[in-house]
Amino acid sequence: MPNLNSPNFSSCSDIILLLSSTACWNASFLDQSDDGHFKTNPKVPGIDFNAVRLLFETLMKPAFARLLEQITKSFESLLIPQLPCSPPDVEAMRIYLILSECPAFQDSKNYITLTIPLAMAILRLDANPSKVLDNWWSLMDCTVFTRLVEMYKSIVVFLLTGGKALLMPVFLESYTSAALRLLEKLHKVNLKAHRVEYNHFYIPDIATLVDIQEDYLKWFLRKADIKMRYPPVQGSVTLCAYPFILNAQAKTTVLQTDAELQMQMAVSGANLHNVFMLLTMEPLLARNPFLVLHVRRNHLVSDALRELTIYNDVDLKKPLKVIFDGEEAVDAGGVTKEFFLLLLKELMNPIYGMFTQYSESNLLWFSDKCFVEHNWFHLIGIICGLAIYNSTVVDLHFPLVLYKKLLEISPTLDDLKELSPTEGRSLQQLLEFEGDVEETFCLNFAITREYYGITEVKELVQGGKTIAVDKTNRKEFVQAYLQYVFSDAVQEQYSAFSSGFLKVCGGEILSLFQPSELMAMVVGNNNYNWEEMEKNASYKGEFSATHPTVKMFWEVFHEFSLEKKKQFLLFLTGSDRIPIHGMASLRIVIQSTAAEEHYLPVAHTCYNMLDMPCYQTKETLRQRLTQAVEQYEGFSLV
Repeated sequence: MPNLNSPNFSSCSDIILLLSSTACWNASFLDQSDDGHFKTNPKVPGIDFNAVRLLFETLMKPAFARLLEQITKSFESLLIPQLPCSPPDVEAMRIYLILSECPAFQDSKNYITLTIPLAMAILRLDANPSKVLDNWWSLMDCTVFTRLVEMYKSIVVFLLTGGKALLMPVFLESYTSAALRLLEKLHKVNLKAHRVEYNHFYIPDIATLVDIQEDYLKWFLRKADIKMRYPPVQGSVTLCAYPFILNAQAKTTVLQTDAELQMQMAVSGANLHNVFMLLTMEPLLARNPFLVLHVRRNHLVSDALRELTIYNDVDLKKPLKVIFDGEEAVDAGGVTKEFFLLLLKELMNPIYGMFTQYSESNLLWFSDKCFVEHNWFHLIGIICGLAIYNSTVVDLHFPLVLYKKLLEISPTLDDLKELSPTEGRSLQQLLEFEGDVEETFCLNFAITREYYGITEVKELVQGGKTIAVDKTNRKEFVQAYLQYVFSDAVQEQYSAFSSGFLKVCGGEILSLFQPSELMAMVVGNNNYNWEEMEKNASYKGEFSATHPTVKMFWEVFHEFSLEKKKQFLLFLTGSDRIPIHGMASLRIVIQSTAAEEHYLPVAHTCYNMLDMPCYQTKETLRQRLTQAVEQYEGFSLV
């Protein structure tokens, strides 16, 4: 290669022309297989990526700076603009992978001129070549796929920060849309190929770059316009249309915004109705702007069923207020939390047989034999939905598969492994066994189940008793087994639960969430940050952050094991998990009492408040706190 920094640089014009040719790039870097042939097909790109990277690494050296500059310009003005919508053959598709390896595309100064135009060219591809590129991406090394995702995430951030100053609004929207749509294409590939974890697509600081609430309202209005067949509202691209980039906290903000919107609409509707009733002299037909539940502590389930049955879907969107019969407490959130805790504790009571508890995992699943009406399952669904809409964490020991089903995602063998590890491992062994499956396992397409001392045989398919499981049909057996456990056996119970849940939390908003995120909305998560909890604690009475007893308390607490800390959390809040927003949203209160040192600390679960005597020694505090935590039964199921 000539000295490209010499005055005789014009002699390289043929090289520049060559390197701006799509055909030249596509014919280079061919991966020669063991048999000496080059192979490219819809599933194999046939590229020697090591050779591609070596070239670009060489071009990045100072000696070739001028050549790299010229190549970059040729990419911008010649190569990328000429990329066709329908390449002539599969070999012509190699260029899209080769260009993605060029470091210049990862430089922010080239985002507008190179990287985004490449994304637009990819998005213009016809259906068949687009599928070929998807196939090739699905076979990429995970690190390469991650780099591609990170590059277009960086472009989105770049456009949301500096883009407004560089671009006219119409170009800013077009470029942002292109980057997001390219990420969406990569995300769809990842759903099938599992190159990276889904949270690799999150843009963590997205909430600081845009007003999530405003973005959701725009998205909500556009959805409404589409349903009503009105022309869509004009404006910037909405990020809620690409929920895979929103982390759990951003999605929680979206859901809470939706909840507030739905509540305001329900309240406004009630108020408007009330004004009309006053004008027509029918004040007795006025509607309460709140969802008010009047319940008795000793008849909690029957009262909750009665109260919730009389309300329609719109009423369930109203702000929730709970009144315990004979009690004067004003519900500022604490009474509602107590209601959820007590009601779910009662509904989960094993005497009703509503759920089967799996001892290995300590998780619950619907029982196909129980002693209650299906409206009890409907009630639990409504309660879970209300808990989300009223930002209350509840202590429910359901597996992830429940939330997958709510999002219409099919269960897998991993879900059975979570719920019943031994069963899951047994089926995995069946799938992996190399010997004679029929002779070794002696299975057919039927299983036995015991219900209160009576054994029943359940056929997984019609005539299953006579169909032996062998190497050719074992996958079908496992699939039928999963279908039975997670769907067929509990169809009525699950349908009642899901209809109650979706009555409160259904609609477009649910589609934004991953199953694990939806689960965290209901039961919280385990991303513990104990220092954050201490930092956000507040104090009443004699106590302050510098009080000797408070300082001893935190010393003792931080010396607890993880399990003991979780026990304390359960003791104080009614759940050993934390809200989806993290410890920053968990506010605990420590209040001094006049009780003597032999008294134990007392937790007010509804208000996350701990009443504690002014213990004089660290050892006394440790003993009393440990005793209080260990003796507490709480609302858990174990």
